[in-house]
Amino acid sequence: FLQKVQKIECLPAQQKLKEYFNRMNFEISEELAAFLVRLDKFIEAKIKPLENSNDNIRFFDHRREDSRTDWHRQGLPNKEWEDLLRQAKILADEEGVYRYPFPKKYGGMDGTNLGMAVIREHLARKGLGLHNDLQNEHSIVGNNVGLLLMLEYGTEAQKAEWVESLGSEGNLSFAFGITEPDHGSDATYMETTAVRDGSDWIINGEKTWNTGIHSCSHDMVMARTSGKAGEADGITAFMVPMQAKGVKVEEYLWTFNMPTDHGRVSFTNVRVPEESIFGGEGRGLQVVQHFFNENRIRQAASSLGAAQYCIDESIKYAKSRKPFGKALSTHQGIQFPLVELQTQCEMLRALVHKTAWYMDKDGPFSVSDKVSMCNYWSNRLCCEAADRAMQVHGGLGYSRHKPFEHIYRHHRRYRITEGAEEIQMRRVAGYMFGYMKQKAPKGVSSTKQSKI
Repeated sequence: FLQKVQKIECLPAQQKLKEYFNRMNFEISEELAAFLVRLDKFIEAKIKPLENSNDNIRFFDHRREDSRTDWHRQGLPNKEWEDLLRQAKILADEEGVYRYPFPKKYGGMDGTNLGMAVIREHLARKGLGLHNDLQNEHSIVGNNVGLLLMLEYGTEAQKAEWVESLGSEGNLSFAFGITEPDHGSDATYMETTAVRDGSDWIINGEKTWNTGIHSCSHDMVMARTSGKAGEADGITAFMVPMQAKGVKVEEYLWTFNMPTDHGRVSFTNVRVPEESIFGGEGRGLQVVQHFFNENRIRQAASSLGAAQYCIDESIKYAKSRKPFGKALSTHQGIQFPLVELQTQCEMLRALVHKTAWYMDKDGPFSVSDKVSMCNYWSNRLCCEAADRAMQVHGGLGYSRHKPFEHIYRHHRRYRITEGAEEIQMRRVAGYMFGYMKQKAPKGVSSTKQSKI
C-alpha cells in the first residue's frame, strides 16, 4: 500500500488527482446503474400491470394481511398469494433479471455482493409492491441463497439433482432446520442428533422457526453427529425429505407479522442415507454460517432501503400537510428527527457498500464483524424510521392505509432472526476487545471461502 502511495505522490498534480479518484470511487459502476434502469422499466412494463390486475392490489393495500393469510389453515400463506409471487418470478426470469446473482453457467450474471446490496436497497426503497416483498424474501431479483449454497457445498450428484430446480422454482426446495425449542443463539448446543446405522443415519430431535417448510420438499436438518455440546465441529447438515417416515410438522407459529410459514417440526427415528449429508460430515456449522453471512449483508441493504422509503414518504407528506395553514415541514420538531435518520442512512449506506465490496474482494467471511455491524444497525434503523413515519403521518400513518405498520412488523423480526442484534454486537465486541482470535466465524475453516 505504501509503495502505491509513493508512486502516486511522484506523479504530476493533475495525474495524481486522477489516479486518486480512480482508486477511491464511491459511484456504482455504469453496468450496475444500467441494470437498475432496466429493472425499473421492467417493473413498469410487466410487474405493475400484473399487480393492478384481478384485484391483486389487495395483497398490498390495507387488505394485505387478510388477503395473504389462510386463517383456516393454521395462518399459512394462501394459494392465490403464492401463485401471484410465482407469476412475478417467472416474468422476471423471462426478462433475464431474476438470476442476476447466479453464475453465468446457470443463466446468471455472476452478480456480486456489492451488486446485490445496491439492488436490494433500490427495490426496497420503492415501498410495498409485487416487485419486492420482504415478508417472504420475494423479489424480481432472486435472493436464492439455497442455490448458492448448493453450488458451493453440494456433491456432484446433489448438484445434478438440485441445481436446475432451485434456480427455476422447480419441485425440489429446502428449508433450514437450525433453531430448536430450547436452543436458538446457542446453536452449537442443539439436541437433535444423528446416529450412524450401517450406511444410513437415524435422526431424532425437533426444530422450530422452520421458515418456508410448508412448501418445501426437504428440510436441511442440522444434527450433532460427534463432539460435545458447544463445539463447532461435529454438527452435520442432512437433506431430509419432508415425506420421510417420522417427520411431522407439529404446528405453525403465529407471529406479529402474518401470514406465518414458520413450522415446528419433529424428527422421530428418521432414516436417511449417507448421500443426504450436505457439506461433509461434521461440517454443518460452516454451511449455516455461510448462509447467515450471505443473507445478513443483503438483509441489511433491504432494511436500509425500507428505512429510506419511510423517510422519503415522511418528507413528502410533511411538505404537503398544512395544519394551521403552515406546512409540517417548516417545524424543527418534524425536521430534526428525519435529519438524524437520514444521516444514519447515509453513513450506513457507505458501510454496507464497503463491506459488500470487501466480501467480493477478500471472501465472504473476511469482514464478518462489519457484516454484523451493518445487519444489526440497519434492522434497528428501519424500525425507527417506520415508527417516525407513523408519527409524522399521524392517525393515517398508524392505519393500514399506509405501509409503515407493515414495514415495522416485518423488519422488527430481523432484529431477532438469523442472529439477534445482541449476538451481532457480541461478535463485533469480540473482535474489538480481542476475545475472538479467528477472523472467520465459529465453525468456518477459512475467510477465503470461494465467492459464490
